[in-house]
Amino acid sequence: MTIYKGGQNICGATIGVLCLESYFPKPPGHIKNPSGLPFPVLYEMIDGVTVPDLLNNPTPELLEPFLKGAKKLEGEGVRAITGSCGFLALFQKELSAAVDIPVFASSLIQVPLAFHMTGATAPVGVLTADAGALTAAHFDAVGAGGIPVAIQGLEDSTEFAEVILKYKRTAMDTNLVEAEVIAAAQKLLSGAPDIRSLVLECTDLPPYASRLQNELGLPVFDLTTLATMAHNVVTREHYFGFMPL
Repeated sequence: MTIYKGGQNICGATIGVLCLESYFPKPPGHIKNPSGLPFPVLYEMIDGVTVPDLLNNPTPELLEPFLKGAKKLEGEGVRAITGSCGFLALFQKELSAAVDIPVFASSLIQVPLAFHMTGATAPVGVLTADAGALTAAHFDAVGAGGIPVAIQGLEDSTEFAEVILKYKRTAMDTNLVEAEVIAAAQKLLSGAPDIRSLVLECTDLPPYASRLQNELGLPVFDLTTLATMAHNVVTREHYFGFMPL
């Protein structure tokens, strides 16, 4: 007989997600759309904290509700924690120190991995929601300080910026957003043709990762693939196969 200690309201979720408050569409591939994820998730809403808050006013006071949310997710039994915005990179050290399970606050934690996987000579391309808000401190916080990067943002777009960055409305034309994302990536490659990998900072970009790869011909790293790896790391299973007799 196996006796489990219990104490969780919901069981079996591998990845816990600290969620900013947003109501625009999240297509499959987004960390906040569980229908497209290959692992079970548990969401913790950080009420009242929006994308503009985190990008434009990341004060120390903003950290407290995320710490509280991380501890709650840990108590509910998740095995690793992430967030719904790549700009949470600023809080990586504090969040990971607050709990006893792995935390990967941002997809930017993959920048060193992408750099070393592709020869450690070319800059890593970073596609972000807002290049002006993405600072050296974000990279430093996830151990990516000193890694050469080429950054392109979507702050000058129309549909993406109005819906996701400015919260002007909740309805969104995903075909138009996709076109804006591809255009931003092409601009990135035009300005930095030597990049050999692409990291998507923003959690709203993974739904377009396949198209991005087809257009650029590069390895594409994002939060959803990172979370999938984390799920596999914390839920190892036996290998099945056979050996020669």
